[in-house]
Amino acid sequence: MKEQSSRVLIADQMSDSAIEILKKNGLDVDVKTGLKTEELQAIIGDYDALIVRSASKATKEIIEKGNKLRVIGRAGIGVDNVDVAAATEKGVIVMNTPQGNALAAAEHSIALMFAAARKIAYADRTMKEGKWEKKALMGIEIFEKTLGIIGIGNIGSIVAEKAIALGMRVIAYDLFVSKEFAAAKGIELVDFDTLLKKSDFIAIHVPLVKETRGLINKEAIAKMKKGVIIINVARGPIINEKDLLEGLESGQVGYAALDVFDEEPPPKDNPLVLSGKTICTPHLGASTVEAQDKVAIDIANQIVEFFFYGVIKNSVNAPSLSLEAAKQIGPHLKLSENLGTVVSAITDFPIKEIQIQYMGEISQMDTKILTQGILRCVLSRQMEGVNYVNAPLVAKNRGILVKEVKVADQYDFTSLVTITLRGDKDENTVQGTLFGKKEPRLITVNHIYLEADLSGHMLFIYNNDKPGVIAGISNVFYIHDINIGGMHFGRESIGGLAISLLDVDNDVEDDVISEIQALPNVVSAKRIDLP
Repeated sequence: MKEQSSRVLIADQMSDSAIEILKKNGLDVDVKTGLKTEELQAIIGDYDALIVRSASKATKEIIEKGNKLRVIGRAGIGVDNVDVAAATEKGVIVMNTPQGNALAAAEHSIALMFAAARKIAYADRTMKEGKWEKKALMGIEIFEKTLGIIGIGNIGSIVAEKAIALGMRVIAYDLFVSKEFAAAKGIELVDFDTLLKKSDFIAIHVPLVKETRGLINKEAIAKMKKGVIIINVARGPIINEKDLLEGLESGQVGYAALDVFDEEPPPKDNPLVLSGKTICTPHLGASTVEAQDKVAIDIANQIVEFFFYGVIKNSVNAPSLSLEAAKQIGPHLKLSENLGTVVSAITDFPIKEIQIQYMGEISQMDTKILTQGILRCVLSRQMEGVNYVNAPLVAKNRGILVKEVKVADQYDFTSLVTITLRGDKDENTVQGTLFGKKEPRLITVNHIYLEADLSGHMLFIYNNDKPGVIAGISNVFYIHDINIGGMHFGRESIGGLAISLLDVDNDVEDDVISEIQALPNVVSAKRIDLP
């Protein structure tokens, strides 16, 4: 049954077609673009839905003032301008449109590659200045060159397809793609260092997450071919701008084509923008008439379906569940998703299979949404736009086999969830349960017993079971003023491989992790962030 009184605020420019869809279905629509944060905060309490593109930001403060707010629609794939955690806490659904602008972004990446290879922007600028600098503007051909794509999700795959058609050799780094899946598209899957060493062009198409922030830094640039051309149509902070500038000035990086920046819009004196060795565009990846119409129409239809029929489509923070089902399965969903986050955080090999086992009471429930939630958390580590609805299809399209196993026997726990990620030769397994029927608890990691709460900032460390390891870790934390809230340990055997899982009060930065990994008897250290 439709809700004719529901009010929708459109805070960014939206196509007339999308606005018409909302209005003709009886929704009360206001279009108020260009609002300052305090202005949006002052009026949001009057609305049931908010629709944004990339200009407006749905901050925690705005969401908290949205007392009637039930849904936020983002016309586009990224939701980094929406405080999803604050929306989830307030019970506001956040929807996006993950497919609508993939082609536009891919075409822009190809366009920037051509522009950089032939120095088109510089040539145009000097021509307008009355100059004829033909000799200084020698370009390179892309035919038979190697394009390295970091992330072959929705956008990266299209870039690869078009590059292959242009006669390029395409290699890619992506933890969530099998070699068979990549090979079927004509792409050679390689590790990160190999991609850096072999690529003439590097195109970035991964989301901005903890693992990808600063991915292209001084160390990575040093491993690249001298004169490499870097294209970024993903997110600005994936590249360390200071390190990129140094690479351009030294000649290690020949040229950079940038559509995104750390700060948007960038300061007028940003040296990357002013450099003669860059071509820059103002976040135009999705800025085509066709893409903007499509994502706007998609989000309008999703908002209508939500208010008319209670359908939740392309939500990044909420599955489609009845209130009664949510009460029953909600704690299990939190457990399952947190386990999925843990196992994906410690996995650094391409995944070919995801096996999920439900044991005990949980095996008698409808576990479809639990499996979708696990897939969403695992795949979202390297891909944007993965949600409860499309997660199974994303896994299938990327050649990942998903197995769901149910066992009625209870053994030591009333319910037990086991998740195993398998690659060609490696696998990681985690197990968890609920304590008191609502508290998620980690039980084992790779068959090592390790009981720990599943919440907050955590550091997962593999180490040799030798004296002095914990003292060394604690000293690093002391130096960086990081407080340890809890410590959990497990080991295969005396003197064998051990796990140290630390609850910390602060986010652990990359430099701290590097210091810990350099300690004697530390094998690896991984950051895990849980809600």
